[in-house]
Amino acid sequence: MDRKLEIIQCARELIEERGLAKTSVAAITERMNVARTLFYHYFPSKEDLVAAVLDTYVDEFIASLKEWNAQRVEGDIEGALDTIVALIRDQLFDNDNAHKPFRRALATHENASLYLRFINRVADASATYIVETTVADFGRLHKVRIDHIYETFYMLILGIVGYMRQHPEASDDVLKDIIAQTLHFEREREQSHHTA
Repeated sequence: MDRKLEIIQCARELIEERGLAKTSVAAITERMNVARTLFYHYFPSKEDLVAAVLDTYVDEFIASLKEWNAQRVEGDIEGALDTIVALIRDQLFDNDNAHKPFRRALATHENASLYLRFINRVADASATYIVETTVADFGRLHKVRIDHIYETFYMLILGIVGYMRQHPEASDDVLKDIIAQTLHFEREREQSHHTA
């Protein structure tokens, strides 16, 4: 591992252990037993380092999203809805997940700006990936009934995550309905309801 990655990993560990406010450049360089000049060689400021740490979490979320997409059964809208809601709950909210300390840190008032930067990065990267892959797959089998596809997914991701953060008790069915309605999906249960 190169020194830049070591600094990012050390900062990530300290943020998870102590929180962002108590993670200083001095704490990072002390734990790594390196001079501050090495830190500043790679990162002009603590903010630049925090952005790099956030990118590691975003990359992990996108890796999970790619795994979800690879396992998704083409044409199975209900299955995709079931599994994407489970993925969001697991990766962003499940307290048994490996990222529990990070999520706890994001939930504090002191880290509100960190949370906003993180969720905007997740929304951007996720929307971009979904548009390039999942929407293209969907479009081969169904009519895509939304305009401004990237923007719609970006807003949907921000909205669903914000809603789940505020209402953790929300049922999976409600979340799936919100996603399906936003994306104008014709679902099997709706079709059978309309034909009954």
